[in-house]
Amino acid sequence: MPVADTLAAVQARIQRACAISGRAPTAVRLVAVSKLHPAALVAEAAASGQTVFGENYVQELVDKAAQLTCPVEWHMIGHLQSNKVKYLPGIVSMIHTVDRLSLAQEIDRQWRTKLAAPCDILVQVNVSGESTKSGTTRAEALALVQAIAPLPNVRIRGLMTMPPFFDDPESARPYFKELRLLADQIRSAEIPGVEMTELSMGMSGDFEVAIEEGATLVRVGTAIFGER
Repeated sequence: MPVADTLAAVQARIQRACAISGRAPTAVRLVAVSKLHPAALVAEAAASGQTVFGENYVQELVDKAAQLTCPVEWHMIGHLQSNKVKYLPGIVSMIHTVDRLSLAQEIDRQWRTKLAAPCDILVQVNVSGESTKSGTTRAEALALVQAIAPLPNVRIRGLMTMPPFFDDPESARPYFKELRLLADQIRSAEIPGVEMTELSMGMSGDFEVAIEEGATLVRVGTAIFGER
């Protein structure tokens, strides 16, 4: 099926989920996850109106960004090593996976050196506690946000999580709800310079439930580009 058709189908699902939960469709942005798919498919999606793309691997992101001539917005959504941050200034507009102070400090350093504008980041929280997933713990999230907040060249915009995989998307709902409640808790702390306007949660199999629980960014790959 052409990317234009799969993209339209996903957008329709987003609109239905927004309607069910009483939210405006403009409250949710689709991050098309192009991991391991060629730049030509990204260009095809962009030609169909998709503007935001997410990549998991730094080198793949850098390579695709160099190949595309159309204006798109890149988000880094995969685990990020500090020694790879130097390749991202000027390419990515948001990093979803900041899970430790040392990484935030390196982002701050690289953006200070190479760009005048700060980098928008999300703090990744491992709400499930799975050892195979990155992210700070729910208990430590507030302290991490407080530690990152004073850095002048990063701007915390919200939180990100990945729940366990379930065949039934309803099983992921408690994890999405937990992230939303954690964002509310951090917001109530009124930390200077910190926003909790973005919740990055939900993928191809469960993004409708994530939207119902407050997602503002849904990371969808397979439903748009097919299996890798």
